[in-house]
Amino acid sequence: MDSPIRAATFERTDYGVASGPAPGPDEWMRRLGELPLSHQPGERWQYDLAHEVLGVLVARVADRPLEAFLRERVLGPLGMDDTGFHVPADRLDRLPPLYGPDPRTGEFLVWDEAEGGRSSRPPAFQGAGGGLVSTADDYHAYFRMLLNHGVHDGERILSRAAVELMTTNRLTPAQQAARDAMYADIAHLAVGQGQQGGWGFGMAVRTRRGDHAPVGLFGWDGGTGTSAHADPHRRLTGILLTQVGMSTPDSTRLIHDFWTTLHQAADA
Repeated sequence: MDSPIRAATFERTDYGVASGPAPGPDEWMRRLGELPLSHQPGERWQYDLAHEVLGVLVARVADRPLEAFLRERVLGPLGMDDTGFHVPADRLDRLPPLYGPDPRTGEFLVWDEAEGGRSSRPPAFQGAGGGLVSTADDYHAYFRMLLNHGVHDGERILSRAAVELMTTNRLTPAQQAARDAMYADIAHLAVGQGQQGGWGFGMAVRTRRGDHAPVGLFGWDGGTGTSAHADPHRRLTGILLTQVGMSTPDSTRLIHDFWTTLHQAADA
C-alpha cells in the first residue's frame, strides 16, 4: 500500500474530496497510461483501479456515457431511480454531509458537504470504482436481483452465468495469499471482509468462516462507511449506510458489529 508505484498511481488517478474532481475519461486514461504496471497482468489482485478502467471501456464500447448505459441496462429496469453519479438539486436535502474523523485525534471533520459538494453536480469522470450515489432501497433492489440469479420481477437483468462469476471467488491461490497478506498489514481494515474473503467479478466473496458470516456471502464495504452484502443460503441482504469514513478503526468496528448482530439473530 505504501509502495512508490502505488503513491504515483494515487497522485495521477485518485480524485477524492481532498484532491478535487477527476478529469474526463480520455485525460484520466492518458495519465494512467504514463505509469508502469505494478505487476504483470493476472499476477496480483488489486482493488479499485481495474473497475475505473472497465467503466471507461464499457462507455467506449457502448458509445455513450457510462451512466446512460447503466440506466438502460440495470438502473432503469431495477427501478433504481435514486442512483446516479450525482444528486439532482431537488433531492440534495436527502444527502447527508460526509465526515472523516482525524486519524490522530478522532475529531470529526467534514469531508464533503451535500450542498456544493462533489455529488451535487455531474462529474466529468463517471467512476465505476465507486462514483455512484444511492439509497438503501435501491441497493436492496440490486442485491435482490443478484440473489435471484439475475432476474427482477420476472425480467432478466443479468445472465445467470454473469451473476455466478460476480458472486464466486475468482482468485488463484497465489492471488488469494497476496491479498490476505496485504489486508493483514492494514490495521483498520483487518477485521471482517478484508481478511476472510476472495473476490468475484466486482465484489468480495467469503471463502472461509472466521466469524459469524457464512461462506458464500458476497458484497463490499465502502470507504465512506457503508456495507452491503447478501447471503445466498439464507437469501438475506444486509445494508448499513453511515456518513463516517474509514479514517479510524471505529467505522470498521461498527460495520463488523452490525454483521455480527445480524447473523446472530438469523435462524438456520
